[in-house]
Amino acid sequence: MHPEKIKISNGKIITPFKIVEGACILISGDTITEVSEKNIEVDEAIEIDAKGKYVAPGFIDIHVHGGGGYDFMDATETAFLTIAETHARYGTTAMLPTTLTSTKELLLQTLDTFEQANKKNENGAQLLGMHLEGPYISMNQIGAQDARFIREPNPDEYKEILSNYSCIKRWSAAPELKGAIEFGRYLKSKNILPAIAHTDAIYEEVLAAFNSGYTLITHLYSAMSGVTRRNAYRYAGVIESAFIIDEMDVEIIADGIHVPPPLLKLVYKIKGADRITLITDAMRAAGKDDRESILGSIENGLKVIIEDDVAKLPDRSAFAGSVATTDRLVRTMISMADIPLIDAIKMITYTPARILNIEDRKGSIEPGKDADIVIFDENINVETTIIKGRICFSNHNSS
Repeated sequence: MHPEKIKISNGKIITPFKIVEGACILISGDTITEVSEKNIEVDEAIEIDAKGKYVAPGFIDIHVHGGGGYDFMDATETAFLTIAETHARYGTTAMLPTTLTSTKELLLQTLDTFEQANKKNENGAQLLGMHLEGPYISMNQIGAQDARFIREPNPDEYKEILSNYSCIKRWSAAPELKGAIEFGRYLKSKNILPAIAHTDAIYEEVLAAFNSGYTLITHLYSAMSGVTRRNAYRYAGVIESAFIIDEMDVEIIADGIHVPPPLLKLVYKIKGADRITLITDAMRAAGKDDRESILGSIENGLKVIIEDDVAKLPDRSAFAGSVATTDRLVRTMISMADIPLIDAIKMITYTPARILNIEDRKGSIEPGKDADIVIFDENINVETTIIKGRICFSNHNSS
């Protein structure tokens, strides 16, 4: 439903700095119009009594491949809409649908589908734009990507794609590849975020990439170099570079498995909540109880197994994406990494909004911003998801 006004009362509102108890929020249309520590008197509004539960900005997932039995690489409107609706149930109000390395034909088909599905998306997380992961990545760090389609950046190819699709907001690549620095500069010139991913780069290459616009590390610790030795000499890898370069943002798959608790604590200790964004990197089995699944398109994707709450290659040699939802990310950071609730929420709201340069309208509960709001209990069980003033999910009593 999309009422003219919604009033949320008696909640613990989470701001980037503090938790305000007993606060009240007024939504008019798709915008937050008033936030008060006192009751707001209003006529003819749907009233939601938060009953002392937490009220947070909507969760923003800037790296997600699928959920609800679908993958964005299925390249169908049903896939896009089902994934968006599935993740909305767990508090995601906005996302960057993410591709995998594939044929150029399938990539273009997926981009075409985004344009079509975005017009019909009424009950799911907002589709902020596309994130392309690959095909310009390292063969030594492919993870679960398809090696058949990996290649170096080709200006004729990426310039053609970017000229035809304005929906691309982010592109992840390995900066050590031939042409990758020029690729990053070109992306930056088009206001597209270049990110470092699936890479064997050393510090000097990461620094050159950072200075060329690569300001984000894709899923830190996953599919990237650490300290390496070449002819007896040690070199800092991407992981160490992420820590050395203070202004470098990082994303982490906070399912407690891809990055175990000690490393979650280490990343938080060094980078802090202002430089970390939590991501699901979820594949199609997220929100399902499947034991087997497909990573990538349903027709020619990679068979994977689901065990220990994570997707793995059948030989168990590598993870193959997560089955996490954004509520689990927050829960993991609090329970396994001992991180304060305010900071855990910042890493899934304000920080990703700032990374995407949309913090003027998303990422915090303030008058004038989009009415993207999540209500959840002390165990981060989501009870209500409001997306731009539309109640998209609720098992909450409203009046």
